[in-house]
Amino acid sequence: MLKHLLAVLAAVMGLTQALLAADSNKERTVIPAIPEGRLVDTNTLAQIYDEVKTPFKYGVVIRGGGTNEFVDCPSIFCRGDYWYMMYVAITNKVGYQTFLARSEDLLHWEKLGKILSFDQTNAWDAWQADGGIALADYRWDGTQTLEKFNGRYWLSYIGGGKQGYETDPLAIGLAWSKNAVKPKEWTRLAENLVLGPKQTDARSFETKTLYKSQIIHDASESLGWPFVMYYNGKFKNGYEQIGMAVSRDMTHWQRYGTNSVIVNGQEKQRGISGDPQIVKIADVWVMFYFGAGWQPGAFDTFAASYDLVHWTKWDGTHLIQSSEPYDKTYAHKPWVVKWKGVVYHFYCAVGTEGRVIAVATSREMRP
Repeated sequence: MLKHLLAVLAAVMGLTQALLAADSNKERTVIPAIPEGRLVDTNTLAQIYDEVKTPFKYGVVIRGGGTNEFVDCPSIFCRGDYWYMMYVAITNKVGYQTFLARSEDLLHWEKLGKILSFDQTNAWDAWQADGGIALADYRWDGTQTLEKFNGRYWLSYIGGGKQGYETDPLAIGLAWSKNAVKPKEWTRLAENLVLGPKQTDARSFETKTLYKSQIIHDASESLGWPFVMYYNGKFKNGYEQIGMAVSRDMTHWQRYGTNSVIVNGQEKQRGISGDPQIVKIADVWVMFYFGAGWQPGAFDTFAASYDLVHWTKWDGTHLIQSSEPYDKTYAHKPWVVKWKGVVYHFYCAVGTEGRVIAVATSREMRP
């Protein structure tokens, strides 16, 4: 009887996956990108670097709960008197789930609990639920708060149906909550998955897996769309690029532009550009992202744009790179905020303490 029930469940999950895939391919089109406009000059890039650089490494701020749990992918927002961090954790290499932590000073963090768990009712995201905040205030000197849409807070997440560390294929889903600071399960969007590697409009760089995404609300609709998503995708191991998608309702997403907007390592077709975060400094959009493969190690850097589409890459000193025992293997996956005149650069550090979350600052914060 148990074997029969499991077989029925597997068949239902398979049918659900097929229906979702079929529905996600209906009338899919790529939005043509706007023509290239003004690029960001070298002096402006250097000024941005001076503004956002964080040469003082404070150290590890979030660790796993045990020897077999690793944490990753911080994203930060403010609510009232507290800062909150969405982060993900993987135990025994099964798969990622999403958690929430809280802080009064951005340096000392209290874990609150899980907010996005494995979902065995869906085949496509049964074993991966790697989430990060959406619709954050992207203004560099802004409130750092989250914006609601349709009375809900939102997150985007990487979903996957296989166990393991980011096992292919992965796709992007959305979830929502009426309370972003309570450690309670968020509700997955019924229309998930919203973007996947097997959709008919998937571009050449994203036909194997889609990774971390960030969604901003461009209130000016400078591209003709209010919601803009950036995410990295890959078509082969070791080569990831960052692309765009747009939406009017946070539910139905269309890819924007026929090509990626950030790519590195073109010569050898080996180089990773990923985990984009968007802020706006004065009239310049800035994308923090991590790199690996085209230079030694894994590190954080940035690019800048005036139109959200055409980006000029910074080729100077990395914002974060390996220098300490706890980040000697990797120092990557940025989330950067400015508060009371201090820049805080959160990142995933891999080294002597496993996979942890660390922070560097623009001035010395250690006693």
